[in-house]
Amino acid sequence: MTDAAHTVVIGLGNPLMADDGIGLVALERLAGDWDLGDGIELVDGGTWGMNLLPLLEASDDVIFLDAIRTGAAPGTVVTLEREELPRGLMLKMSPHQIDLREVLALLALRGTLPARLVALGIAPDRVEMSTALSAVAEAALPALLQRVTALLAERGHHCQPRSAAPCTS
Repeated sequence: MTDAAHTVVIGLGNPLMADDGIGLVALERLAGDWDLGDGIELVDGGTWGMNLLPLLEASDDVIFLDAIRTGAAPGTVVTLEREELPRGLMLKMSPHQIDLREVLALLALRGTLPARLVALGIAPDRVEMSTALSAVAEAALPALLQRVTALLAERGHHCQPRSAAPCTS
């Protein structure tokens, strides 16, 4: 195992829209249930949009946690590597409609896209006004957390569950 660099883990989504808030729930559980050691920064990115730009430009290693629609069945754990992440500038009716796609497009245009960038998430079942995750998304959370901690370990970070019992997927 090599010395770990600084890794930023950013939870994304809207906690008022059911499974759209999965990234924030996963971030909270990661912070509460895992001993992550040094070198990992957990950030609640919520719906920050362009406000994420300075943080991302200052980072070389970023993991996004989010609800990810790829056409996969709801509850599927999804991984999108750096080159697979959609980015583009699109016509907006309001500056409040900025999403990660535009942020990544600007980073690419500025030549500041982080070298290591991956999005991990769960294919959502419900995206509607609710503060509760669907049963499908809730059931997929342990597998997502195992994937995140495995990736962090691959990158040289210490990741250990806080409970005595091992986590299962």
